[in-house]
Amino acid sequence: MSLSVGIVGLPNVGKSTLFTALTKNEVLIANYPFATIDPSVGVVPVPDGRLASLSAISGSEKIIPAVVEFVDIAGLVAGAASGEGLGNKFLANIRETDMIAQVVRIFEDGDIHHVSAEIDPLSDIEVINLELVLADSETVIKRLNNVEKDAKRGDKDAVAEKTILERLSPHLKSGLLANALPMTDDEVKIVKGLHLLTLKPFLYVCNKKTDAYNLDEQNDDRWLRLVEFFENTNAEYVVVDAGMEHELRDLSDDEKNDFRREYGAQGSGVESLIRACYNRLGLMSYFTTGEKETRAWTVPIGSVGPKAAAAIHTDFEKKYIRAQVVTFDDLVECGSLKAAKEEGKLRTEGKDYVVKDGDVIEFMI
Repeated sequence: MSLSVGIVGLPNVGKSTLFTALTKNEVLIANYPFATIDPSVGVVPVPDGRLASLSAISGSEKIIPAVVEFVDIAGLVAGAASGEGLGNKFLANIRETDMIAQVVRIFEDGDIHHVSAEIDPLSDIEVINLELVLADSETVIKRLNNVEKDAKRGDKDAVAEKTILERLSPHLKSGLLANALPMTDDEVKIVKGLHLLTLKPFLYVCNKKTDAYNLDEQNDDRWLRLVEFFENTNAEYVVVDAGMEHELRDLSDDEKNDFRREYGAQGSGVESLIRACYNRLGLMSYFTTGEKETRAWTVPIGSVGPKAAAAIHTDFEKKYIRAQVVTFDDLVECGSLKAAKEEGKLRTEGKDYVVKDGDVIEFMI
């Protein structure tokens, strides 16, 4: 399945630097607003050490990981919802993604201009979110006006849509994200048709800088206010040194680890970000493995056998009969599928089986 994450934020917070670190692709990076006008797109593998283990067991010719598509979207500014700073174009680019990774700067550096002339990550978030909310509010108001006539005639679908829109409109006008409004599954289905920006899952990316004044390291009041916001809104966030990850992008894994140890970095911020996006979208991986290839397949958490099989080919969902399943841990412990079968670790599962993250599966159709 195709997964797309839009990297957004104010100008000069490190979006393009982060994108390059993620994708290892060069994009225009400059110390001025709108250095990136058209969105750059990169497909990034989801880090998963289990693939190498499965490949070794099967003697696979190649490994195919799960992937996430990242879109580097030019910096938003106040007034974007009304067209400021090419806002309409940027908002349209965001609308096409599955989730939003919002980059906020948590370091001070006088050589790197900030659009508001001061470093305040919570204020940055408020500016960006307000623009997204304003755009969504306009969308909801237009749709509400269009649906009212049908609702007055007693159309059940129109009445249901009008009801949720009348709840959503004041919610947005108060400055809150659409995804913060409690909704039933049916209401979510209705609202999804509007492709609202703030209905998407959000992940906040706190960008720091090596050898700079980093708010988190100094326990600065601005960092404390930011963390309080994350906690109060149940928001997810990761801390990344985009500049360092950018510098490390062409090094070997061993060289990267040595460098991070030297600077006291706790693992790869880029890998943490990729995994966080994958998890934030409610996704997991199951595996197929053999001599030809070992591959990770992306499915929503909670998928039953036929739905999971559809990730390989849509026909598999209709033709699904059963599946041979072994957990990753059991397969590694046994050393081969043959041994797993002999030890009773290889199970036959029917159509109601809920696939688990890390399952190694062979579908019978």
